[in-house]
Amino acid sequence: MYGGDEVSAIVIDLGSHTCKAGYAGEDAPKAVFPSVVGAIDQMDVDESDDAEKNSGSGESKNNNRNADGDKAKGKRKLYVGSQSLGYRRDFMEVLSPLKDGIVADWDIVDSIWEHAFSRECLLIDPKEHPMLLAEPSSNAQQQRERAAELMFEKYKAPALFLAKNAVLTSFASGRATSLVVDSGGGSTTVAPVHDGYVLQKTVDLDFPNTTESYKLYSQRVIASDVKECVCRAPDTPYDESAYSNIPMTPYELPDGQTIEIGSDRFKIPDVLFNPSLAQTIPGMESFAEIAPSVRGLPQMVIESINKCDVDIRRELFSSILLAGGTASMQQLKERLEKDLLEESPQAARVKVLASGNATERRFSVWIGGSILASLGSFQQMWFSRSEYEEHGASYIQRKCP
Repeated sequence: MYGGDEVSAIVIDLGSHTCKAGYAGEDAPKAVFPSVVGAIDQMDVDESDDAEKNSGSGESKNNNRNADGDKAKGKRKLYVGSQSLGYRRDFMEVLSPLKDGIVADWDIVDSIWEHAFSRECLLIDPKEHPMLLAEPSSNAQQQRERAAELMFEKYKAPALFLAKNAVLTSFASGRATSLVVDSGGGSTTVAPVHDGYVLQKTVDLDFPNTTESYKLYSQRVIASDVKECVCRAPDTPYDESAYSNIPMTPYELPDGQTIEIGSDRFKIPDVLFNPSLAQTIPGMESFAEIAPSVRGLPQMVIESINKCDVDIRRELFSSILLAGGTASMQQLKERLEKDLLEESPQAARVKVLASGNATERRFSVWIGGSILASLGSFQQMWFSRSEYEEHGASYIQRKCP
């Protein structure tokens, strides 16, 4: 058990789009930066330098290739943070540490945590602060143990706690029982929470040597802003003829160009409710193969609630929480509530809730962690360094259910 509550705990939420870090007890995270990193294989840099040196003689060195001509695996240099990613570099790939919401590359996670603790962000010594980490509801035991090992072995944290994203969102809203719909960063999860437990598990960059992943990252930054500023969930299922004469809405791109967005600002959001609509979007024709098996948001909510005990279903229907970046989309809350009223059992009193504050919607998981880690009654729940040394990483399963 960890009893030191004189030093503020650090709360870290590594999301699919951004990483949020800050002190427990505060209203918002102190540091928010992309949860992807730039990566350059050092061999790319060396080969580029060699090419420049030999350009006058027409010679090209190829020392770092094997017999098949493939590039040998070399050490990569990582660039973390908004400023580093905002600067285009030759051969820089943009990589995410997550795959389907679960950590797949711990080296990248390590670099992100290191950046969060550095002078660019929190400027702290992790040895002096207990750490609360938000995690996906489906996180595996192996991932949890790896997080514990990294925090205790490398960063020497005095204590650690892992808390589910959905539980923290529910905690931030002050509700013991709720259904959390977390949508953002390209993925949507639906998780019922009861008494603190999860019940289930556009711009072309014309520069040489610019990688496709960097182009995609730049496009996604713009697309995310368009989603929150311009897009609006239609009141009823999207109909091409009904929106054909909709007025255009201007949007200014980072380079100063202005584009006009018409019916697409209604069509794209409706994919959340009618996934088969995606196959009518240029470039998404292949989606037709899987479209029949993909559920819309209302169906995901109802299916999730129906898997829970019948005694709490009514309460879950009346406490559906919207969280994540996509929750900021105009009319999303109203449309979801309308569709659920039409599709849910007649006796259900459907209520979809979303904070009126955009910051609270975006940072709901982090805010829940901030509240939890600052409670006096929570301090005895930390997984302490001494317990880690005595019982090992697997003890995290017992301390953080």
